[in-house]
Amino acid sequence: MIRLVANIILVSFFGLFAVACQETEQRNAHKNTASVSGFDVTLQSAKNKINAQIALPLTIPTPKDAGGGYTHEKHKENAKLIYDAGQLFKLTGEQKFTDYAGKLMTAYADVYPGWGLHPAKKEQSPGRMFWQNLNESWWLLHVAQGYGAVKDVLSVEQRSKIETDVLRNMAEFLSDGSPETFNKVHNHGTWATAAVGLTGYAIGDDDYVQQALLGLDKTGDAGFLKQMDKLFSPDGYYNEGPYYQRFALMPFVVFAQAVEQINPEQKIFEQRDGILQKAIYTTIQQSYGGLFFPINDAIKDKGIATTELLYGVAIAYGLTGDKGLLSIAEAQDKFVLTPESRAVATDLAAGMAEPFDYKTMRLRDGENGTEGALDIIRASRDPDDLTLVVKNTSQGLGHGHFDKLGFLFYDAGHEIIRDYGAARFLNVEAKYGGHYLAENNTFAKQTIAHNALVVDEASHFDGVTETGNKHAPKLGVFANNDDLKITTAEIDTAYADASLSRTMAMVRDAAFPNPLIIDLMKAQSNTPHKYDLPFYYNGQLTETNFELKAYTKTRKPLGADNGYQYLWEVGQAKAVAGLTQVTWLLDRTFYTVTSSVPEATDIIFAEVGANDPNFNLRREPAFILRSNSANGVSLASVIETHGEYNPIVEFTVDSHPNVAVVHHFDAGANDYIRVQTKDGQTVGLAIASDTSQAANHSITVDGTEVAWTGPYKLFHSQKHIEEGK
Repeated sequence: MIRLVANIILVSFFGLFAVACQETEQRNAHKNTASVSGFDVTLQSAKNKINAQIALPLTIPTPKDAGGGYTHEKHKENAKLIYDAGQLFKLTGEQKFTDYAGKLMTAYADVYPGWGLHPAKKEQSPGRMFWQNLNESWWLLHVAQGYGAVKDVLSVEQRSKIETDVLRNMAEFLSDGSPETFNKVHNHGTWATAAVGLTGYAIGDDDYVQQALLGLDKTGDAGFLKQMDKLFSPDGYYNEGPYYQRFALMPFVVFAQAVEQINPEQKIFEQRDGILQKAIYTTIQQSYGGLFFPINDAIKDKGIATTELLYGVAIAYGLTGDKGLLSIAEAQDKFVLTPESRAVATDLAAGMAEPFDYKTMRLRDGENGTEGALDIIRASRDPDDLTLVVKNTSQGLGHGHFDKLGFLFYDAGHEIIRDYGAARFLNVEAKYGGHYLAENNTFAKQTIAHNALVVDEASHFDGVTETGNKHAPKLGVFANNDDLKITTAEIDTAYADASLSRTMAMVRDAAFPNPLIIDLMKAQSNTPHKYDLPFYYNGQLTETNFELKAYTKTRKPLGADNGYQYLWEVGQAKAVAGLTQVTWLLDRTFYTVTSSVPEATDIIFAEVGANDPNFNLRREPAFILRSNSANGVSLASVIETHGEYNPIVEFTVDSHPNVAVVHHFDAGANDYIRVQTKDGQTVGLAIASDTSQAANHSITVDGTEVAWTGPYKLFHSQKHIEEGK
């Protein structure tokens, strides 16, 4: 158990930061100031803001508004001012910043004890200053650090009042006063424990630190350390997905840094094979074009420049010296007021950055890595290059969506086949007070809102989170080779009498100028079902291989429940000889999905927005492959990137797909997908359900036996072979 030394000899984390800052100042005194210009801009901006505030009267409004309202935002702003004033005092030694921070905290001490629960309190875990105590934790985490930076130069009276009426008052409200949150293994619990723990370090109260680390009863069955164990997989993947991994990252790394500074014997950054460092890296890996993968309850505008990752990158760089992190800092183009961030800015300005190693990787899910995985398949290290994300993860607690074996596809900096993310306007008061909208549960979480197979218009696990949390996909092969990157997974619990499996691969072959995506979606069942496989495409439809009947004058919702009620049916068609082909244009590139489907397959064109009187949902298009079958279904698709459209010099090349036909040969345990081009080239992918590397397999393809060893085999085109690729 961690114990603080006696207060009389306590060297606080914040004091150590001050010493580190002074040493950094001395080292940088002899350097050209341009070498840390990015940090200097941040520093000067913070100075300007505080200097402007010093001349103004303090404003501490009585809590009234929910998220996004005036009082909510004003209290957030004040917390940031206290934090910045503390950091500026450490960095500059100027007394005026201490005076301002002390004055503002004292003003809060005058009023906070008299506030009851927030008048717009959220339905779960309400706060006093804010509508939910999560925001209260955010506020305390910042203010505790600001207080720790300036406390030694405050008067005894000020310190007593601030500690008693604000810091202790709020810390006790968040701990003993909110045990359902504080002891919960969840991002809300992470923020609460980190805030209380930092308060303990700031005021020298070991009891708070112990409660934060080990839970209210200090047994270790809850608390910060338990959350480190439970919320991350061995690969550093966070159970709720990248959006909430980003959000939880700041309390994890900031509090851990305090523990490392004051109690180095804990070796907190070494625990679980360096899980917190892994978490920082995997947060970056779960991004494309600077934005996080929008799986689960994700706001799609969040990316690597978010404040939480500014701290994460700076702390990770201080721990590792990894020059690849400097390129992330360069892309962030922002800094925070810490010595670590200044060091990042210094080395970045000195030209020390190296490209970050964006990888093809399987991020296992679950505490022991046994609850599925998020598979990321990249064409290269370029963060804007062609990328496939396959979501074979666990449910993700209450923020999880019902989209087992779903996927996202990116190219040229864009979402090409996209995920809806969350139905929410964060802190937009006019949109349900900034809450998750009702449509988040009734549409965004439902399976039909994703690129995942739906059986009988019912969502996976009947849309019940508690059921979903009990089950995860079973992972198959994952391989990362030059010409073939492949992932497989299956699940037999999403529906009562249908098991699902999906194989997705990125294939390089000389017959195609760009990598192909091959997708085999299978369902096995002995009873009749209706199967829907949506593709939410991003762009302008240009052509199909079938005659499309568009509903240009009237339209109706596609269904009545499970998210279908929010989809307008805008057109319909029939597959042609077991083949469907849909091409669209985005930016200056064409994309085509060519699918081998059962003969009676319908193609439904849909658009989000039915039954949406408040215009809460984005109007996004999709096409859905619909098949009715008494014995399961197999849908084999190829996603092709091709051509160029240039409206400036007025030319279009290769706007039509090169794929002519996709055939799927199914022998139960073995599958073979053959892709034929318009100029007679053939590419084949063989897949076996047996994942043994030594097992031999074969399948008959148009009367010819095709054999291979191992769980997969790529058969290249003749052109690829002749070119010696």
